[in-house]
Amino acid sequence: MIVSFLLGALDPIAISFGGIEIHWYGVIIASAVILATILAVREARRRRINPDDIYDMILWALPVSIISARTYYVAFQWRYYSQHPDQIVRIWDGGIAIYGALIGAGIVVYFFTRSRWIPTWLMLDVAAPVLIMAQGIGRWGNFMNQEAFGKVTSLTFLNSLHLPEFIINQMYIRGAYRTPTFLYESVWDILGFIVLISLRYIPKLFKQGEVFLTYVIWYSIGRFFIEGMRTDSLMLLGFRVSQWLSVILFIGSIIIIIWRRSKNKTNPYYLDGNQLNPNVVE
Repeated sequence: MIVSFLLGALDPIAISFGGIEIHWYGVIIASAVILATILAVREARRRRINPDDIYDMILWALPVSIISARTYYVAFQWRYYSQHPDQIVRIWDGGIAIYGALIGAGIVVYFFTRSRWIPTWLMLDVAAPVLIMAQGIGRWGNFMNQEAFGKVTSLTFLNSLHLPEFIINQMYIRGAYRTPTFLYESVWDILGFIVLISLRYIPKLFKQGEVFLTYVIWYSIGRFFIEGMRTDSLMLLGFRVSQWLSVILFIGSIIIIIWRRSKNKTNPYYLDGNQLNPNVVE
């Protein structure tokens, strides 16, 4: 690890023993999930959601989201994976799509909250800030795998960004320096986390569901522009899938906010918490 740091690209393998390899990608993703869970549980208590419900939901949502994220990625790269079926399960090498993960997790949240008498929109609101934080952390897993990068650039440009040398070294991929789009998205996501946790406690600002929808709007804006810089985008009929999906989600979220506000002015605010369970959970 130290040698690779000094000479250039970082070793994507964190620990290797007895033929077992633990990749930095997995370590970083797991760390992001753990931190997100801790923060979500703390916020759930404030909103009168039983912390055990958070743990139970994650036990379902995590494996489903991983499977759906990989399925989404493989589906749009089927020309390759149909010829290399043994590579389909190798998620530790990268190749999971966040939009696929969100689809899978969203389905789990919907059915789980209905079975536990928890407002679905409220649960999504609790999850949204820590989710985008985890996404920002997770991009460093892409960094270690040297993926999610942009077009060829120059060393002069990377130096102009005042980046640490280890990032610049890691951006030397396939014989050329690359635009650090992983870093752009990581910064955008962490900034989104700060914005959401700063705004959600303002009284009478967010109706339930609007913290989550604001997350979708924020993430879609950043993903649309950053995706346009990448060279490894998933494509469909010549179009970047994530860009089109970002546009749909951006417009759809705004429409939903306007529609819900106009249809039912009595929808509870985020700070009202779980009105289906008025008992405060300690």
